Amino acid sequence: MSTLESLTAHTDRLHPEPAPQSALLNLRSLLNSKFGFQAFRNHQEEVCLHVATGRDVLLVMPTGAGKSLCYQLPGLARGGTTLVVSPLLALIEDQVDKMKRLGLRADRIHSGRTRDESRSACVQYLLGKLDFLLIAPERFSVPGFLAMLQKRKPTLIAVDEAHCISQWGHDFRPDYRTLGEHLQALRPANVVALTATATPVVQDDICKQLRLTDEARLIHGFRRNNIAIQLMEAQPSQRLPLIQSLLKKDQSRPAMIYAPTRKVAEQLFEGLKSQFRVGIYHAGLLPQVREKNQSQFLQGNLEVIVATVAFGMGVDKANIRTVIHAGLPGSIEGYYQEIGRAGRDGHPSRAILMHAYVDQRTHEFFLGRDYPEVSVIKQIFEKLKPEKIHSDILKQDFASDFKSPQNQPEGAFEKAIEKLVIHRGAAIDFEGCVTVGVASWEKSYVEQRRHKEKMALQMSQFTQLHFCRMLGLIQYFGDQKDPGTPCGVCDSCDPSQAPLGVRPLTREEQGWVAQIMATLSVNDRRASGRLHKDLLEDSPAITRFDLERILEVLVKGGWVSLAHESFEKDGKSIPFKTVSLTSQGQRAKADDLARLKIAGDLPSRPKTPKKGARPRKRRKS
Repeated sequence: MSTLESLTAHTDRLHPEPAPQSALLNLRSLLNSKFGFQAFRNHQEEVCLHVATGRDVLLVMPTGAGKSLCYQLPGLARGGTTLVVSPLLALIEDQVDKMKRLGLRADRIHSGRTRDESRSACVQYLLGKLDFLLIAPERFSVPGFLAMLQKRKPTLIAVDEAHCISQWGHDFRPDYRTLGEHLQALRPANVVALTATATPVVQDDICKQLRLTDEARLIHGFRRNNIAIQLMEAQPSQRLPLIQSLLKKDQSRPAMIYAPTRKVAEQLFEGLKSQFRVGIYHAGLLPQVREKNQSQFLQGNLEVIVATVAFGMGVDKANIRTVIHAGLPGSIEGYYQEIGRAGRDGHPSRAILMHAYVDQRTHEFFLGRDYPEVSVIKQIFEKLKPEKIHSDILKQDFASDFKSPQNQPEGAFEKAIEKLVIHRGAAIDFEGCVTVGVASWEKSYVEQRRHKEKMALQMSQFTQLHFCRMLGLIQYFGDQKDPGTPCGVCDSCDPSQAPLGVRPLTREEQGWVAQIMATLSVNDRRASGRLHKDLLEDSPAITRFDLERILEVLVKGGWVSLAHESFEKDGKSIPFKTVSLTSQGQRAKADDLARLKIAGDLPSRPKTPKKGARPRKRRKS
């Protein structure tokens, strides 16, 4: 008999009694007595009532809007134990710590805990001594764990970061995909799925995969008008000095810096530690180091933290004044969630995004690593049979016999098996033995891979918006209840708030504007690529980057409008922009050029000496 089975042998009678009706109607009293709040925030009471009365709920609410209360308060009202599933170990630790400080009985089980600690949490759960048990999703793959939970079923199940369950989400986790099957065994507990980022497609998939029944879909408030979103095109070599400059003012700190890779995170940490109290957080560090740095940042002993976007911190700190992305994020969903860590106290904050074309190479690498080419997965699938074969043997074949592409990223085999299992092309048991699945896996996998490519493209397109940044995010998520008004604080609404300020156009830039306006007056609605070629004939010095900057100035000035269009080629959608004169632009005169402003210039990069060039000798003074 397994350890978990022995623990459950004497607990058949420990089923929680249904919560009395009076408790369900006493949410306001519990809000004050248990959490110390006098009133609900916007939308919280509606959500809590649905959950407390036993209804399945999908809640999409911005980071920092108080989602945690929407399962904690109804959980207490219903009595028994609330089971919380969360993918971020750091967030689990943070939530348990906060619950205990409120006097709530909470514990957790995840890979960062010792066997004795996990066993103790199971005992407390089975004895009915926990209000909340927080677990990582992979716990369900441990033999006997689900059976243990069934011995004393929870009264409520909360699935945090629920976008992780959807293959169309920005942070899909394979362990989340089978949650729906496991949770069915824990019914009649109702389920509340919570996330800060879910497009309509992802919302549908969450409800389908979790098998929610007659669910209430509550999609609330993507707008965060206290966050000033500011974009700047900067090459990787320019970003450290820019960050150093941006963080000099005391009002810019505390700050979070998201780095695209561990290597970049380490470089930024080394470059900042002499000027600021800074910590670092990524998956390559020891758990105790990560935990210490997170704790120090939350307590205010560190004023800056550098973290990889791939790992995610799960930090809940109310007074973060600045969030900086030192590279282009992989999706708008991920970007929105990350900037939502700023200004949770409602005070003015900034979200600064540094980007360049070279960032796309990073995302191409991640795509190739996490989503292998179909040909690679096919080679493995063709080796599978109804009879079990251990994954170690398959991996040896993959490395030797298979005609796999050269320089295959580390972990490519594991990723390929993972994708086969997700798309039902294979099944794998707890011992690592693999059997063949359905041949139809390829269609859904190709769709998912293309969707990931599309998400990176959409993030790139976001950097080319020429109107309110916050409104662009709201439109992307399809918030139908938003008034659609500009935020008034981003660098598009208020150019003077650009990270490097604004300046008048140079004489050369004014000449480019005159040529653009003259070209459009003859041939209106030109593709931006075609327009650049037209300008090159008279102004060979203008780069595509120069043109984009000038077009942004003209859009903000109301002289031109841009439309995003696309055409199909080789089965792919190729995006492009068209530029058109507005009625205001048609009336513009040469004197109006003086009123146009452009974002301030980046510091010039030191020139790299040519290969073989001798360094100049300093002259003696």
